[in-house]
Amino acid sequence: MIPQGKPLVEAFEILDHFSAYEYMIKNLEGPLTEEYIKKLHFILTEHTLAYRHPGATPGEYTDVDMCAGDTIFGDHEELIQRVPHLLESTEKALEKGIHPMVVAGLFHGYFEYLHPFRDGNERIGRLLANRILLQKELPLLIIRNDDRAEYINCLKCIRKENTHEYLIHFFFRTAMNRMSNEIAEKKNLTRNFSKGFLDEFLKA
Repeated sequence: MIPQGKPLVEAFEILDHFSAYEYMIKNLEGPLTEEYIKKLHFILTEHTLAYRHPGATPGEYTDVDMCAGDTIFGDHEELIQRVPHLLESTEKALEKGIHPMVVAGLFHGYFEYLHPFRDGNERIGRLLANRILLQKELPLLIIRNDDRAEYINCLKCIRKENTHEYLIHFFFRTAMNRMSNEIAEKKNLTRNFSKGFLDEFLKA
């Protein structure tokens, strides 16, 4: 089945994303490694990368300099060499007790700056940020389509203003809004259930 109004490649992209999410959920233990993120990227782009970028290989770093929208990244070889340091620094930050949301924001911002893969960098970056949160038993961070423009602007501010402050604040606010909305929904469900049960009880 293909989602209505979506091309086949987007349907496969959605399926691969769910597969990558399931792999992440089942492999939360242990530190972040290059082997892990390459495996995750392979699953994430297995059925779409060759279509979007002929010659590119799922699970392998880019072999060309990258750009995204109006953002041009640096020399891909130099940026890729920084990936191990980012992973190591992330693990050390968690060990020091820095708030996981701050670590997730810092990691995601730097990962997008490095842009190590030919495609799927934003998607895998968000998956890995959520892995950091889930490891510390915090809720998933879900960025709605309505908030995407602000999210992209926060990423751009890292390069333009040399600060992760906006992205970290965006992460905190997004998580808090989601939790507030879910609490409100659960209260509403409980209220409606209790009222319906009472009405049925009084009829009996």
